[in-house]
Amino acid sequence: MVAYVKAPLNLSFFWHMHQPDYRDSDGVMKMPWVFLHAIKDYYEMPWLLSRFPGLKATFNITPPLIEQLNLYDRPLENDYFLSLWAQHPSRLDSASRQWLVKLCKSPQFETTIRPLPRYAELYEQERFNDAELTELEVLFMLSWCGNYLRQNDTTVKALIARERGYEEADKTRLLQTLTAFVATILPYYAQLQETGAIAVSTTPYNHPILPLLLDMENARRANPHTAMPEQPLSLRADAIEQVRRSVALYEATFGRKPKGFWPAEGAVDEASVAIYREHGISWIATDEAILFRSLGESGRESLYRPYRYGGVTIGFRDHGLSDLIGFTYRFKPAGEAAEHFIRSLEPISREHPGGTAFVILDGENAWEFFENNAYDFFMSLYGELVKTPWCKTVTMDDVHALPGQGRLEHLAPGSWIHGTFDTWAGHPEKNRAWELIYQTRRDASHFAEKLDAAVAEAIRAHFLAAECSDWFWWYGDDHATEFGMEFDALFREHLIAIYRLLDMQPPSDLFEPIFTHKSSASFMVKPQAPISPVIDGNDTSFFEWLGSGCIDESRLFSTMDRVRGPVTMIRYGHNEAALFLAFEGNVAALSAMTLSVTVEETSREFRLPLAGPYKVRNATLAVGERVELALWRPLFDGHRNVHLRFEIVDGEHIVQTMPGYGALVVDLEETYAHNWFV
Repeated sequence: MVAYVKAPLNLSFFWHMHQPDYRDSDGVMKMPWVFLHAIKDYYEMPWLLSRFPGLKATFNITPPLIEQLNLYDRPLENDYFLSLWAQHPSRLDSASRQWLVKLCKSPQFETTIRPLPRYAELYEQERFNDAELTELEVLFMLSWCGNYLRQNDTTVKALIARERGYEEADKTRLLQTLTAFVATILPYYAQLQETGAIAVSTTPYNHPILPLLLDMENARRANPHTAMPEQPLSLRADAIEQVRRSVALYEATFGRKPKGFWPAEGAVDEASVAIYREHGISWIATDEAILFRSLGESGRESLYRPYRYGGVTIGFRDHGLSDLIGFTYRFKPAGEAAEHFIRSLEPISREHPGGTAFVILDGENAWEFFENNAYDFFMSLYGELVKTPWCKTVTMDDVHALPGQGRLEHLAPGSWIHGTFDTWAGHPEKNRAWELIYQTRRDASHFAEKLDAAVAEAIRAHFLAAECSDWFWWYGDDHATEFGMEFDALFREHLIAIYRLLDMQPPSDLFEPIFTHKSSASFMVKPQAPISPVIDGNDTSFFEWLGSGCIDESRLFSTMDRVRGPVTMIRYGHNEAALFLAFEGNVAALSAMTLSVTVEETSREFRLPLAGPYKVRNATLAVGERVELALWRPLFDGHRNVHLRFEIVDGEHIVQTMPGYGALVVDLEETYAHNWFV
């Protein structure tokens, strides 16, 4: 452990809480994720911190989230999902019933569904009678209830303890309990902020990529290879309005003006910082890639301090530390993960006494991949931090007051996703969405002087909502969701509503879906036949991996994103003797690293050096054009279904965890006989 130093490392945890605006033109939320994360995460995250007096963190709460949380005073009027969920199943038409089942089967199976045995039973069914659907609905809602509710709410505790046999009256009681709980969330943040335990920041009003509103050329400045939308417009007035409205909503909610902003997706440029400053914002945060490009060098010794640009303090995210929590630790025991994080901070503390490390990540979407909604992890991590004298947690308000901040002469445009804007512009689907906004803006401009104030305000609100970053996140092929068509329809509906407010017929192309890929399943192909490859690291023959399954690691990202690892594709399959895997990508970068293999059923974990051929008992590895691995059957102790996880490790640094979605599940008794033909 690090010896105590007079100037401890400042650790700035920054949790981002956000949902897009799911409201349609009638003001009804078409998706339930605000409510579900409210009962699971929004109260729970600050509550976990509060259990360790002296610890501090910053929470970012976006305006769409604030406004939609406030709609749960009338849940059945304002939330389409809950309006269906609350009805007796016999009253639902076929389409509504099918959509409800789709949502009730959407949680992560291993961490969310499996712990509730009756839920796991129902999950396997394709058809449900009314009583079974009622049970499924109650279990779905209980599975989303966080640990605070499970430990403190009598209704939730009693229903979970019952395990099965739920009835319609249970739904009514549960909904009353949960909507009352949601009403306490924002006041709880205000209370903790008053004590100084947390700082609360916000984001431009509809979570837009402000630099792209100001100047679409920023996309090409961040990446010269990015394809541009046709005939872009500057939406500077909208960018300013997005900031103004956000400041006003924050003040109405928390009784004070915000000191800090998390720019949506960490997206910054020099012009947007000037707008923040003009609206009284003292600090913002973004990603380390922006700092390195601004400085013209990538030495990590420059990362561990805040900087000032244009009169605003900026914290730059250590994406390695952040991704450990967001992606890697979900697969590790809580205590082991907490100890690894502390060990990862130690060299930073030694080399940068009095420095500041910024750990910034999604505060809600990661935890459903952890056991117990990450409760055990946070209890271990926070417990370690309170007894670590060389590390002090701080809020971003504290960071703003720190002396010795660096100075930037230039701020490079970019975001927290790879330092570019490619997540929101460049792909034909993303660009098509921008072009529809520009087309609608040009058409609406002809009527600007003829509109009464109420209509003009409604039109402006739809434009601001259409500029939300989330629509563009799901377009293209870099992220996957089972609800892409719903997101697409919500985006286009804002533009359709503008034409109708203008008493114009909306163009026909607004009724055509932009979204083309519909499922994360397109990124995963299951094995089709037994395989028997030669383990030599090379393409020995065309046929040796024919029939294997494959996982495209370069595309398998959903609500969260991270720095891509060196492995971009995994192939796998088995025969009667062994399970075979091939890891493809930047193989040359792996030579000094090791491959960690974990078999969950047997709790076996071992490491294989990636420098060249290597054999241990029941495992053979070869490196050439790809990394090829054979795991022989005795390794699995006779288990039919096995869950495997892999890590690329460089010393103490976990470079990549695979598969990115969780454990690889293989049925070793599968013969693929159903695929045979003669």
